[in-house]
Amino acid sequence: MTEKLLQNKKNGMPILLAILAGYVVAILVVLWAAGAFGEAAVPENLSALTGVLMAVCVAWLCLGWILACGLKVLRPQEALVLTLFGNYIGTLKGEGFYYVNPFCSGVNPAARTRLNQSGDVSERPVPTGKNELSATPVSNKLSLKVMTLNNNRQKINDCLGNPVEIGIAVTWRIVDTAKAVFSVDNYKEFLSLQCDTALRNIVRIYPYDVAPNVDTTGDGQADDGSLRGSSEIVAARIKDEIQARVQQAGLEILEARITYLAYAPEIAAVMLQRQQASAIIDARKMIVDGAVGMVEMALERLSENQVVNLDEERKAAMVSNLLVVLCGNRDAQPVVNSGSLY
Repeated sequence: MTEKLLQNKKNGMPILLAILAGYVVAILVVLWAAGAFGEAAVPENLSALTGVLMAVCVAWLCLGWILACGLKVLRPQEALVLTLFGNYIGTLKGEGFYYVNPFCSGVNPAARTRLNQSGDVSERPVPTGKNELSATPVSNKLSLKVMTLNNNRQKINDCLGNPVEIGIAVTWRIVDTAKAVFSVDNYKEFLSLQCDTALRNIVRIYPYDVAPNVDTTGDGQADDGSLRGSSEIVAARIKDEIQARVQQAGLEILEARITYLAYAPEIAAVMLQRQQASAIIDARKMIVDGAVGMVEMALERLSENQVVNLDEERKAAMVSNLLVVLCGNRDAQPVVNSGSLY
């Protein structure tokens, strides 16, 4: 099914004026034939045609409104898919006042479906009682505007088997109205389900954080890809995966972004302790490297300037004291030795 645009249909205003003019003429003719303008208003030689003319005008007054059903008004970035007795005849696109066959009907299977900001698919409320407010009228027009689907957070296992919670926001629009209406049952629900599937397929390839011996690109070599550190690459792959799945529905995926990423609650505390331990180890390593460098520099300066001559035992004691001072968690409290070392 390919989209077929209906051209040269922006003649709604002339048709509307013609319909109104026809009603005015029909009313005047009925009044004239009924003698509303006086007995002399109807010539005797036209009395034979009076009944026929009046019947035509009455028929127009009763059935002329059917032509008005072909008047269609579209706002900017709206489209209307038209069918005539079940056959697809074309699509109206762009703002304007159109006139088409009055027996044509607009088709939009997702008219009652809306995608909330939370990503849920639900039906618009329908009033059940007389005292309830009427629901918003359902329109069969398709919106061509750029729309956003904020998908629900999902719990997915990464490539290491760790459960993570992730949510994405997908920006999309309709590019082929015929495919959106006729190729799938409901293009909004179809998009939501394909986003869930594509997200699971991509997330299971990556670890949450950088892990050794993990291949995320499929080239057979380990790399540093991760959900947390390679969010732009992951989002691009999710976008391409969704686009490949919704191409048949006439939809275009403009962008996909990760909006939420965290470990699942059942392992979040353990992973936090792991991150804290890793951070403590890295900090200790940096402190020790810096302390060793400072001790080496102190010994070299003392030796170059010949401030004091230290034997190996005194150097070992000095190194021990300096490392304790530089690597300790608390401020040092020196003890002054006024006697000999021995």
